[in-house]
Amino acid sequence: MVDKKFDSDVAQFCTVTGASARDARKFLEAHKRLDIAIDAYYTNPNAFASTSRRKGDSAPSTSKLAQLFEKYKDPDDEDITVNGTIKFCEDLEVDPEEVVLLALAFELKSKQMGRWTRQGWIDGWKSLGADSIQSMKAALTKLRSQLGSDFEYFQKVYNHTFDFARSEGQRSLGIDFAQAFWSLLLPHGFSGGALNRISLRDGDNDHNMDGEEGFKEEYIQWWFEFLNKKGHKGVSKDTWVMFLDFIRSIDAKFSTYDMEAAWPSTIDDFVDYAKERLASES
Repeated sequence: MVDKKFDSDVAQFCTVTGASARDARKFLEAHKRLDIAIDAYYTNPNAFASTSRRKGDSAPSTSKLAQLFEKYKDPDDEDITVNGTIKFCEDLEVDPEEVVLLALAFELKSKQMGRWTRQGWIDGWKSLGADSIQSMKAALTKLRSQLGSDFEYFQKVYNHTFDFARSEGQRSLGIDFAQAFWSLLLPHGFSGGALNRISLRDGDNDHNMDGEEGFKEEYIQWWFEFLNKKGHKGVSKDTWVMFLDFIRSIDAKFSTYDMEAAWPSTIDDFVDYAKERLASES
């Protein structure tokens, strides 16, 4: 029974990470739990890399990446802009509005939607180990999985998205943009487990609360309705960042919410709104 469970974990590890079965077994033997092993792989995929795999690998080619950059670059600009981005996405066979593009924006240090700099492009793809459309497709598959399953990585992409999507010179993120990016990121994090509920009651030590029901996906729409009802025009970075901690720590009935804690007032008001809505529907 144990062997069947281990073999199942090996298969799932390979599916999620794209690693070899040999490397999957080494990570699982070292870390025992599938989720911890996957996190460890993403932190250092070469920790237990097989010798044959290391010998077969070659560093991404700077010249190949430069050629691809030129293919998509705007002829009247130094960067790849909107038209090049659309063409690039077509070649990758990915929707330009797909959530994995937010992870790619983080990896390639994009500071603006639909714009990619030469340095960010070359350094980012080299870090991801890709220098061709085929290898880039494989890299996106891994990023999509990591974004859904690894909270620390999800948080980095999530926080980067605020600055990436914000209009130049503005301190807050427009409400329409905020809701659009929440609609992309949050369901993906819930479905992959990155946003599993944790307890924040023990200081900095997060404890998984899989056995207790937490923030539900349907509450995302409640959040949007609340913001629209209150006439919010923008979302501050403080609210954006802390909303992530809020949805990971709150219970489904909002009964554990601490009104005395240092939450943004917008979240305080939302909890009151949600409790009233729960009461009216019970």
